[in-house]
Amino acid sequence: MNMDNTAEWTPECVWDAKATLGEGPLWSVREQSLYWVDILRKRLHRFTPDTGERRAWEFDQEISSVAERAEVPGLVVTLRHGFASFDPATETLQSLAEPERELSDNRFNDGKVDRNGRYWAGTVEFGCKEPAGSLYRLLPDGRCDRMDSGYIVTNGPTWSDDCLTMYFNDSALGHVYAFDFDPDTGTLDNKRLFLQFGAEDGSPDGMTTDAAGHLWIAHWGCGKVTRRDPHDGKVLQTISLPCSHVTSCAFGGPDFRTLFITTARTGLTEKELEREPLAGGLFAVTLDVAGVPANRFAG
Repeated sequence: MNMDNTAEWTPECVWDAKATLGEGPLWSVREQSLYWVDILRKRLHRFTPDTGERRAWEFDQEISSVAERAEVPGLVVTLRHGFASFDPATETLQSLAEPERELSDNRFNDGKVDRNGRYWAGTVEFGCKEPAGSLYRLLPDGRCDRMDSGYIVTNGPTWSDDCLTMYFNDSALGHVYAFDFDPDTGTLDNKRLFLQFGAEDGSPDGMTTDAAGHLWIAHWGCGKVTRRDPHDGKVLQTISLPCSHVTSCAFGGPDFRTLFITTARTGLTEKELEREPLAGGLFAVTLDVAGVPANRFAG
Protein backbone atom coordinates (compact mmCIF):
# COMPACT_ATOMS: atom_id res chain seq x y z
CA MET A 1 0.00 0.00 0.00
CA ASN A 2 1.32 3.45 -0.88
CA MET A 3 1.59 5.64 2.20
CA ASP A 4 0.77 8.72 0.10
CA ASN A 5 -2.45 7.28 -1.26
CA THR A 6 -4.81 7.72 1.66
CA ALA A 7 -7.80 6.98 -0.59
CA GLU A 8 -6.91 3.32 -0.14
CA TRP A 9 -7.36 3.63 3.60
CA THR A 10 -11.04 2.80 3.83
CA PRO A 11 -12.18 1.94 7.36
CA GLU A 12 -14.72 -0.86 7.83
CA CYS A 13 -17.38 -0.74 10.53
CA VAL A 14 -16.74 -3.91 12.54
CA TRP A 15 -19.37 -3.23 15.19
CA ASP A 16 -22.41 -1.07 14.48
CA ALA A 17 -22.93 -0.49 18.20
CA LYS A 18 -24.59 2.91 17.83
CA ALA A 19 -22.63 4.06 20.85
CA THR A 20 -23.73 7.37 22.30
CA LEU A 21 -20.13 8.28 23.10
CA GLY A 22 -17.72 5.57 21.95
CA GLU A 23 -14.22 6.09 23.35
CA GLY A 24 -11.16 4.54 24.97
CA PRO A 25 -10.03 1.79 22.54
CA LEU A 26 -7.41 -0.58 24.01
CA TRP A 27 -5.93 -3.65 22.30
CA SER A 28 -5.35 -6.58 24.66
CA VAL A 29 -2.38 -8.69 23.56
CA ARG A 30 -3.34 -11.35 26.14
CA GLU A 31 -6.85 -11.72 24.77
CA GLN A 32 -6.26 -10.64 21.15
CA SER A 33 -9.31 -8.43 21.59
CA LEU A 34 -10.19 -4.77 21.56
CA TYR A 35 -11.76 -3.17 24.62
CA TRP A 36 -13.63 0.12 24.21
CA VAL A 37 -16.32 2.05 26.05
CA ASP A 38 -19.58 3.89 25.56
CA ILE A 39 -19.15 6.56 28.22
CA LEU A 40 -22.70 7.89 28.45
CA ARG A 41 -24.38 4.48 28.22
CA LYS A 42 -21.98 3.23 30.92
CA ARG A 43 -20.82 0.22 28.93
CA LEU A 44 -17.54 -1.59 28.42
CA HIS A 45 -17.28 -3.47 25.11
CA ARG A 46 -14.93 -6.21 23.93
CA PHE A 47 -14.48 -7.19 20.28
CA THR A 48 -12.49 -10.28 19.24
CA PRO A 49 -11.67 -10.07 15.51
CA ASP A 50 -10.65 -13.73 15.05
CA THR A 51 -14.04 -15.05 16.18
CA GLY A 52 -16.22 -11.98 15.70
CA GLU A 53 -17.32 -12.25 19.34
CA ARG A 54 -18.83 -9.11 20.85
CA ARG A 55 -19.31 -8.76 24.59
CA ALA A 56 -20.54 -5.90 26.75
CA TRP A 57 -20.66 -5.11 30.47
CA GLU A 58 -22.88 -2.44 32.03
CA PHE A 59 -21.85 -0.26 34.97
CA ASP A 60 -23.81 1.96 37.31
CA GLN A 61 -21.73 5.00 36.40
CA GLU A 62 -19.88 6.37 33.40
CA ILE A 63 -16.82 4.39 32.27
CA SER A 64 -14.38 6.36 30.15
CA SER A 65 -11.03 4.60 29.66
CA VAL A 66 -9.43 1.16 30.02
CA ALA A 67 -5.99 -0.28 30.77
CA GLU A 68 -4.75 -3.82 31.38
CA ARG A 69 -2.99 -4.79 34.58
CA ALA A 70 0.57 -6.07 34.25
CA GLU A 71 0.94 -8.59 37.07
CA VAL A 72 -2.58 -9.92 37.54
CA PRO A 73 -5.52 -10.59 35.20
CA GLY A 74 -8.08 -7.93 34.60
CA LEU A 75 -8.32 -4.23 33.91
CA VAL A 76 -8.09 -0.84 35.48
CA VAL A 77 -10.76 1.61 34.32
CA THR A 78 -11.78 5.19 34.94
CA LEU A 79 -15.31 5.67 36.24
CA ARG A 80 -17.19 8.87 37.04
CA HIS A 81 -15.12 9.91 40.06
CA GLY A 82 -11.90 7.93 39.77
CA PHE A 83 -9.99 4.73 39.08
CA ALA A 84 -11.15 1.16 39.73
CA SER A 85 -10.04 -2.39 39.02
CA PHE A 86 -12.38 -4.61 37.02
CA ASP A 87 -12.05 -8.30 36.21
CA PRO A 88 -14.24 -9.16 33.20
CA ALA A 89 -14.03 -12.88 34.04
CA THR A 90 -15.56 -12.48 37.50
CA GLU A 91 -17.19 -9.04 37.00
CA THR A 92 -15.51 -7.92 40.23
CA LEU A 93 -15.22 -4.14 40.57
CA GLN A 94 -13.12 -2.42 43.24
CA SER A 95 -12.42 1.28 43.70
CA LEU A 96 -8.75 2.28 43.74
CA ALA A 97 -8.87 6.08 44.03
CA GLU A 98 -11.62 8.71 43.79
CA PRO A 99 -9.93 12.11 43.66
CA GLU A 100 -13.05 13.95 42.49
CA ARG A 101 -15.76 12.23 44.49
CA GLU A 102 -16.93 15.56 45.91
CA LEU A 103 -17.16 17.21 42.47
CA SER A 104 -20.63 16.07 41.44
CA ASP A 105 -20.57 18.04 38.18
CA ASN A 106 -17.37 16.37 36.95
CA ARG A 107 -16.53 12.96 35.51
CA PHE A 108 -13.39 11.25 34.29
CA ASN A 109 -12.73 11.18 30.55
CA ASP A 110 -9.82 9.83 28.51
CA GLY A 111 -6.73 8.13 29.93
CA LYS A 112 -3.70 5.93 29.22
CA VAL A 113 -0.77 4.23 30.94
CA ASP A 114 2.82 5.40 30.51
CA ARG A 115 5.88 3.23 29.88
CA ASN A 116 6.54 2.75 33.61
CA GLY A 117 3.01 1.60 34.40
CA ARG A 118 1.45 4.82 35.73
CA TYR A 119 -2.15 5.58 34.71
CA TRP A 120 -2.82 9.14 33.49
CA ALA A 121 -6.41 10.36 33.06
CA GLY A 122 -8.26 13.65 32.87
CA THR A 123 -11.62 14.92 34.06
CA VAL A 124 -14.29 17.11 32.51
CA GLU A 125 -17.32 19.06 33.71
CA PHE A 126 -20.48 17.38 32.39
CA GLY A 127 -21.56 20.46 30.48
CA CYS A 128 -18.15 20.78 28.79
CA LYS A 129 -18.25 24.54 29.40
CA GLU A 130 -16.23 25.28 32.54
CA PRO A 131 -12.44 24.88 33.00
CA ALA A 132 -13.06 22.47 35.88
CA GLY A 133 -11.09 19.50 34.51
CA SER A 134 -7.77 18.23 35.81
CA LEU A 135 -5.10 15.72 34.86
CA TYR A 136 -4.41 12.93 37.38
CA ARG A 137 -1.67 10.33 37.76
CA LEU A 138 -2.39 7.00 39.48
CA LEU A 139 0.77 5.31 40.73
CA PRO A 140 1.14 1.53 41.05
CA ASP A 141 1.14 1.86 44.85
CA GLY A 142 -2.33 3.44 44.69
CA ARG A 143 -1.36 7.06 45.29
CA CYS A 144 -3.26 9.47 43.06
CA ASP A 145 -1.87 12.94 42.30
CA ARG A 146 -3.35 15.92 40.48
CA MET A 147 -0.72 16.96 37.95
CA ASP A 148 -2.39 19.87 36.11
CA SER A 149 -5.75 21.67 36.06
CA GLY A 150 -7.86 24.29 34.30
CA TYR A 151 -9.06 22.15 31.37
CA ILE A 152 -12.52 22.29 29.81
CA VAL A 153 -12.48 18.92 27.97
CA THR A 154 -9.47 16.69 28.65
CA ASN A 155 -8.42 14.09 26.08
CA GLY A 156 -5.33 11.94 25.57
CA PRO A 157 -2.62 11.54 26.63
CA THR A 158 -0.03 9.93 24.41
CA TRP A 159 3.77 9.97 24.46
CA SER A 160 6.62 10.39 22.00
CA ASP A 161 8.51 7.24 21.01
CA ASP A 162 11.36 8.12 23.40
CA CYS A 163 8.82 8.88 26.16
CA LEU A 164 10.38 12.31 26.78
CA THR A 165 7.31 14.25 25.59
CA MET A 166 3.71 13.82 26.68
CA TYR A 167 0.87 15.22 24.55
CA PHE A 168 -2.47 16.15 26.09
CA ASN A 169 -5.57 17.89 24.71
CA ASP A 170 -8.14 20.44 25.72
CA SER A 171 -10.67 19.60 23.02
CA ALA A 172 -12.95 22.54 23.76
CA LEU A 173 -10.18 25.02 22.98
CA GLY A 174 -8.74 23.05 20.07
CA HIS A 175 -5.45 22.79 21.94
CA VAL A 176 -2.89 20.00 21.79
CA TYR A 177 -0.32 20.61 24.51
CA ALA A 178 3.15 19.15 24.85
CA PHE A 179 4.99 18.64 28.14
CA ASP A 180 8.53 17.64 28.87
CA PHE A 181 8.09 14.24 30.51
CA ASP A 182 10.49 12.40 32.81
CA PRO A 183 9.75 8.68 32.34
CA ASP A 184 11.66 7.72 35.49
CA THR A 185 9.88 10.05 37.89
CA GLY A 186 6.62 10.55 35.99
CA THR A 187 6.82 14.33 36.29
CA LEU A 188 5.80 17.09 33.85
CA ASP A 189 7.49 20.35 32.94
CA ASN A 190 7.48 23.07 30.27
CA LYS A 191 3.84 22.93 29.21
CA ARG A 192 3.41 24.50 25.78
CA LEU A 193 0.90 24.72 22.94
CA PHE A 194 1.91 22.18 20.31
CA LEU A 195 -1.08 22.49 17.96
CA GLN A 196 -4.02 24.85 17.62
CA PHE A 197 -6.94 23.32 15.70
CA GLY A 198 -9.00 25.66 13.54
CA ALA A 199 -12.74 25.43 12.94
CA GLU A 200 -12.12 23.43 9.77
CA ASP A 201 -10.27 20.77 11.82
CA GLY A 202 -12.98 20.08 14.38
CA SER A 203 -11.62 19.35 17.86
CA PRO A 204 -8.64 17.17 18.86
CA ASP A 205 -10.01 14.15 20.70
CA GLY A 206 -8.31 10.85 21.60
CA MET A 207 -4.93 10.01 20.13
CA THR A 208 -2.16 7.44 19.93
CA THR A 209 1.44 7.09 18.74
CA ASP A 210 2.76 4.68 16.12
CA ALA A 211 6.06 2.77 16.14
CA ALA A 212 7.76 5.58 14.21
CA GLY A 213 6.69 8.13 16.83
CA HIS A 214 4.03 9.87 14.73
CA LEU A 215 0.85 11.13 16.37
CA TRP A 216 -2.59 9.89 15.28
CA ILE A 217 -5.32 12.30 16.38
CA ALA A 218 -9.09 11.77 16.14
CA HIS A 219 -11.02 14.84 14.93
CA TRP A 220 -14.33 15.35 16.72
CA GLY A 221 -16.80 17.09 14.42
CA CYS A 222 -14.67 16.64 11.34
CA GLY A 223 -14.94 12.95 10.40
CA LYS A 224 -11.29 12.00 10.25
CA VAL A 225 -8.09 10.81 11.89
CA THR A 226 -4.80 12.48 10.99
CA ARG A 227 -1.26 11.18 11.27
CA ARG A 228 1.10 14.02 12.26
CA ASP A 229 4.76 14.77 12.58
CA PRO A 230 5.58 14.78 16.32
CA HIS A 231 7.93 17.77 15.97
CA ASP A 232 5.95 20.32 13.97
CA GLY A 233 2.45 18.80 13.87
CA LYS A 234 2.34 18.69 10.07
CA VAL A 235 -0.36 16.41 8.64
CA LEU A 236 1.24 13.41 6.94
CA GLN A 237 -1.80 11.25 6.19
CA THR A 238 -5.55 11.42 6.67
CA ILE A 239 -8.16 8.70 7.19
CA SER A 240 -11.73 9.78 6.44
CA LEU A 241 -14.73 8.21 8.17
CA PRO A 242 -18.47 8.30 7.42
CA CYS A 243 -19.14 9.85 10.85
CA SER A 244 -18.62 13.40 12.07
CA HIS A 245 -17.73 12.62 15.67
CA VAL A 246 -14.52 10.59 15.59
CA THR A 247 -13.37 10.14 19.17
CA SER A 248 -10.23 8.00 19.47
CA CYS A 249 -7.97 5.41 17.88
CA ALA A 250 -5.64 2.58 18.89
CA PHE A 251 -3.40 0.13 17.07
CA GLY A 252 -4.06 -3.59 17.45
CA GLY A 253 -4.21 -6.94 15.72
CA PRO A 254 -1.45 -9.56 15.77
CA ASP A 255 1.00 -7.27 13.94
CA PHE A 256 -0.34 -3.94 15.28
CA ARG A 257 -1.15 -2.77 11.76
CA THR A 258 -4.89 -2.44 12.36
CA LEU A 259 -6.06 0.95 13.52
CA PHE A 260 -9.29 0.71 15.51
CA ILE A 261 -11.34 3.91 15.58
CA THR A 262 -14.24 4.83 17.87
CA THR A 263 -17.06 7.25 17.03
CA ALA A 264 -20.08 8.86 18.69
CA ARG A 265 -23.73 9.79 18.05
CA THR A 266 -24.24 12.33 20.82
CA GLY A 267 -24.93 15.86 19.61
CA LEU A 268 -26.10 14.80 16.14
CA THR A 269 -29.58 15.76 14.95
CA GLU A 270 -32.04 13.26 13.48
CA LYS A 271 -31.21 14.46 9.97
CA GLU A 272 -27.49 14.14 10.64
CA LEU A 273 -28.00 10.62 11.95
CA GLU A 274 -29.88 9.75 8.75
CA ARG A 275 -26.81 10.87 6.81
CA GLU A 276 -24.47 9.08 9.23
CA PRO A 277 -26.15 5.74 10.04
CA LEU A 278 -22.86 4.21 11.27
CA ALA A 279 -22.22 6.97 13.82
CA GLY A 280 -21.32 5.36 17.12
CA GLY A 281 -19.75 2.37 15.42
CA LEU A 282 -16.34 0.79 15.92
CA PHE A 283 -14.21 0.94 12.78
CA ALA A 284 -11.02 -0.84 11.71
CA VAL A 285 -8.57 -0.13 8.91
CA THR A 286 -5.43 -2.06 7.93
CA LEU A 287 -2.34 0.09 7.37
CA ASP A 288 1.25 -0.48 6.32
CA VAL A 289 2.33 1.42 9.39
CA ALA A 290 2.59 -0.35 12.76
CA GLY A 291 1.71 0.70 16.26
CA VAL A 292 3.10 -0.54 19.55
CA PRO A 293 1.48 -2.53 22.38
CA ALA A 294 -0.38 -0.52 24.99
CA ASN A 295 1.39 -0.11 28.32
CA ARG A 296 -0.02 -2.00 31.29
CA PHE A 297 -0.77 -0.59 34.73
CA ALA A 298 1.90 -1.83 37.12
CA GLY A 299 -0.33 -1.97 40.20
